[in-house]
Amino acid sequence: MGRIWIRGGRLLDPASGCDEVGDLLVEDGRIVAVGAGLEAGDGDVIDAKGRWVAPGFVDLHVHLREPGEEYKEDIASGGRAGVAGGFTALVCMANTHPINDDPSVTEYILDRARQESPARVYPVAAATRGLAGEVMTEMVALFEAGVVAFSDDGKTIMDSNVMRRVLEYSGLVRVPIITHAEDRTLVCDGVVNEGAVSTRLGLPGNPAVAEVVHVARDLLLAELSGAHLHVAHVSTAGAVALIRAARERGVHVTAEVTPHHLTLLDEAALGYDTNTKMAPPLRGSSDVEACRAGIADGTIDAIATDHAPHAVHEKDVEFTAAPPGVIGLETAVPVTLDLVRQEQLSPLEWVRRLSTNPTRIIGRPGGSLAVGAAADLVLIDPDRHWIYDPAKGYSKSRNSPWAGREMIGRATVTIVGGRLVYDVDRGVLVP
Repeated sequence: MGRIWIRGGRLLDPASGCDEVGDLLVEDGRIVAVGAGLEAGDGDVIDAKGRWVAPGFVDLHVHLREPGEEYKEDIASGGRAGVAGGFTALVCMANTHPINDDPSVTEYILDRARQESPARVYPVAAATRGLAGEVMTEMVALFEAGVVAFSDDGKTIMDSNVMRRVLEYSGLVRVPIITHAEDRTLVCDGVVNEGAVSTRLGLPGNPAVAEVVHVARDLLLAELSGAHLHVAHVSTAGAVALIRAARERGVHVTAEVTPHHLTLLDEAALGYDTNTKMAPPLRGSSDVEACRAGIADGTIDAIATDHAPHAVHEKDVEFTAAPPGVIGLETAVPVTLDLVRQEQLSPLEWVRRLSTNPTRIIGRPGGSLAVGAAADLVLIDPDRHWIYDPAKGYSKSRNSPWAGREMIGRATVTIVGGRLVYDVDRGVLVP
């Protein structure tokens, strides 16, 4: 592992508040010098003029599908898609086959990641056995195996007493409990946001109150237990308001929002395109604006993709029969840069939501350009125009609502542990 000189980039380091043009030197996997006009020496030189240099992005919500559904995605392909999107670390959900509710599955995922993924991989374990919402998993054993959080993501824990115990016992390991906040008795068979669009489509609606009710319950239980609750893929104005109020009264809550819930309206589903089917669904304009305001004022801490790959034949069915979810690792940068272009986030705060805050939530090192920090880095060209074609991307799946669209902004270089793993002109570099 040699030296890499990054010259003349705009250094964005939320951890220190740094936003200035300068140079950065990487050696032996760590940042060893930062400043203006560093004297160049031996090693590879990257001209970063006109680009942003930031700590590597961390995606708090990814479905890598391995083990069990490798035809959709695997740890290798997901890792390649991640670094192509500027993500140096991926936090992968537990709904694999077998489910990650046993240390042996956690160890398998970590072993595969070490061998196959250019990005770091941090597993999330199931909060209950079999994601059934009934019996808690062995949290201490799973934590010792290497998990960073617990969640029944995609399967709501409907039993309030089980959720209470999950939150209470998480205190033994001091990691977040990630909630997929949807009251299933209110969602029923809903597949799109309940409202005018569901009526026009003639499809069953998923009401916003299903999320709001469940967020309210979980916040109260987090307040009771003192545990760290992390609310996944917030999509409603009501949930944003509840999280803001809970934080003001001292509840330990963090939250994430996806690029699609920040930028797309439920009207996108009017053509019955199953690539606009998500859980929770795309919402109306007032919910989108509330989510944007929440990410801007810090109520929502992080942007996470909820990257959910599905095969073409699984999505190419009737809307009600298609699985929910879209891929998002390679499009998160250009899609969310809209927040910067609209001046709702500064470049420094945008990086904070994608890097510094996610590392803080999972309690892992990163999110900093400080001397001595691990050299997990991304270079962003905020003005690069390109057409997104998922067929030319690194994910095995193609289910993107942005297929064929012109994008502005792109991750151009990704470095993980001091190793160049992605260059936009050469692709993913796997030794």
